[in-house]
Amino acid sequence: MLLFLSSIPARKKRDLRFTTTSHLAASTQTSFQNLDNKMESLQIKQLAIHHIGPVDLSIDRAECVGITGPSGAGKTLLLRAIADMEPHTGEVCLNGIDSRSMPGPEWRRKVRMVPAESSWWFDTVGEHFNGIDKDWLEYFGFGEDVLNWDINRLSSGERQRLSIIRSFSDQPEVFLLDEPTANLDEENIIKTETFIADYLKENETMIIWISHDAAQLKRVAARVFVINNTRLEQL
Repeated sequence: MLLFLSSIPARKKRDLRFTTTSHLAASTQTSFQNLDNKMESLQIKQLAIHHIGPVDLSIDRAECVGITGPSGAGKTLLLRAIADMEPHTGEVCLNGIDSRSMPGPEWRRKVRMVPAESSWWFDTVGEHFNGIDKDWLEYFGFGEDVLNWDINRLSSGERQRLSIIRSFSDQPEVFLLDEPTANLDEENIIKTETFIADYLKENETMIIWISHDAAQLKRVAARVFVINNTRLEQL
């Protein structure tokens, strides 16, 4: 049985709107707010994996950071290390809590990687959701009947949009987005960017967004980095 978001406790539920086209960049805050944000942030310290690193990066609440670089530079590998899906050295802390202090699955419920190619392991769409907002389905062009669809009938674009809905329905604190619009047409790219922008603003989550599209990263990210000669450099 599907559990809709109306059952989420009020303190976690947000009234999301999809009416703005504002960037994901965080608004200017006072020095006291910035001090508070340091207590609620993703801190990456001396992270190294294979040929990548060491990487140092801090992301505050309600901030999106973009990462680009040539194919094979290690962008996806870096996300997988942050999600504790690959062996690595260094530290990754969320709100002061080290990823090594908890089992991997528990960490990934807080720090969610959204891969470029989504995984589907049951026969129908609905079996992959613990909770879903009907308005989100409608926003992305689906009716409720999509929950009964067989996975094999989905196009790559439909899988990508449903993957976004599924990941955001789980309400993690950090999203690691690996080219989240790679399989989408221009209309759905803009809709997805707007959806994520509004979610970020309403829920004050943290996002790392990987893309080869420099124009997209300029639209969505407060800061943009490039992996250059195994190191992360700010543009």
